[in-house]
Amino acid sequence: MFDKYVEKLEHVYRVKDTRIALDSLIYQFRAGRSPEAIQDAFPTLSLSQVYGALAFYLENQAELDAYLSQQEASEEIFSAELARLFPKGAALKSRIKQLTPEPAQ
Repeated sequence: MFDKYVEKLEHVYRVKDTRIALDSLIYQFRAGRSPEAIQDAFPTLSLSQVYGALAFYLENQAELDAYLSQQEASEEIFSAELARLFPKGAALKSRIKQLTPEPAQ
């Protein structure tokens, strides 16, 4: 898959020539945020980069949704292993998550 706005490096989709994972934009888009609001959250991106990345997602949605599912499953396994190895850290992470407000939409 070649795209002007997205690249895949080391098994991770990123906005081309940045360190911003495409996942971050997709999750915000799925939460109903507009491209302009997403660009506000990532001020190093231009609005055209956000629109281009979202267009890439929509054109390749089935493949990218499968990729995100795989990433989420890997994260769950990794988090469970960390919680097993560092139970105090897992408890702290849980408390922080409870106290952190959800991002405004």
